[in-house]
Amino acid sequence: MKKIGFLSFGHWSPNPQSRTRSAADFLHQSIDLAIAAEELGADGAYFRVHHFARQAASPFPLLAAVGARTSKIEIGTGVIDMRYENPLYMAEDAGAADLISDGRLQLGISRGSPEQVIEGWRYFGFAPNEGETDADMARRHTEVFLEVLKGKGFAQPNPRPMFANPPGLLRVEPHSPGLRDRIWWGSSSNATGIWAAKLGMNLQSSTLKDDETGEPLHVQQRKQIEAYRDAWTEAGHTREPRVSVSRSIFALTTDLDRAYFGADGDSRDQIGMIDERTRAIFGRSYAAEPDVLVKQLAEDEAIQAADTLLLTVPNQLGVEYNAHLLEDILTHVAPELGWR
Repeated sequence: MKKIGFLSFGHWSPNPQSRTRSAADFLHQSIDLAIAAEELGADGAYFRVHHFARQAASPFPLLAAVGARTSKIEIGTGVIDMRYENPLYMAEDAGAADLISDGRLQLGISRGSPEQVIEGWRYFGFAPNEGETDADMARRHTEVFLEVLKGKGFAQPNPRPMFANPPGLLRVEPHSPGLRDRIWWGSSSNATGIWAAKLGMNLQSSTLKDDETGEPLHVQQRKQIEAYRDAWTEAGHTREPRVSVSRSIFALTTDLDRAYFGADGDSRDQIGMIDERTRAIFGRSYAAEPDVLVKQLAEDEAIQAADTLLLTVPNQLGVEYNAHLLEDILTHVAPELGWR
């Protein structure tokens, strides 16, 4: 069995060919797609976060709205850039969204990726401390966030408060018990995967990764997952960790599918520079008839090693078409691989 969800990058464009032409379109359609995915039996609705772009940005209003309109599906992010976040305010937002969904939030966070503007986090009021990099700042924000989610009091109460306080130091509210165990780290390297394991976070591995060995993406990711799980065991955590990988997978069952994605059947991993210092490997897309797709996916070592698969969706093609893509995977592919 494997959990299967969708991951939307939340693009919108005024282009006439797009069915998602505004931020309002994206937000309403995301809620509708999560509802449709739940009805189809999918396990998760996840959203990417990018700032200064015509994409999903502030995630918590959307997560709360999806939580209010659904009842079973997991709701998450993949990922929130922690360079931009006030960890205490984020803990309040996350706690509220999780309570609205009755504990279904699966929050993916990370150092973030190259953004639309130079050092965009500075416009949000954040800057690395002396001697820190922006990645160090993101991890510092993360450690504060994880500590606050434990629900322990840390703030000195006012002796003359407006409202009566409970005894002792105060915590941020609302607090959602159990959310701390549902935080995921989006890792692009083996080292950050190991760091996430030590801190007790679940692991998200995307469609790109630092190219550390020159091997195919799925092999490097499988080794990353193994290193993560070894570090988890060594850290002595008592619960079982979760691991997700993201893939672009399209079952070609209609002429429209073939027109949109038929050319992706010959895609291969690609190598590129994600910034001036980091060589990255970008994963291939899978696009084939269902029986061929089953054979291809069975050979993907990272998918086999993960317990959760996130399917990247072309959200600008609309809710109905994306629901069709999800249904094809759930109906024609997942059962053949023993995932359903």
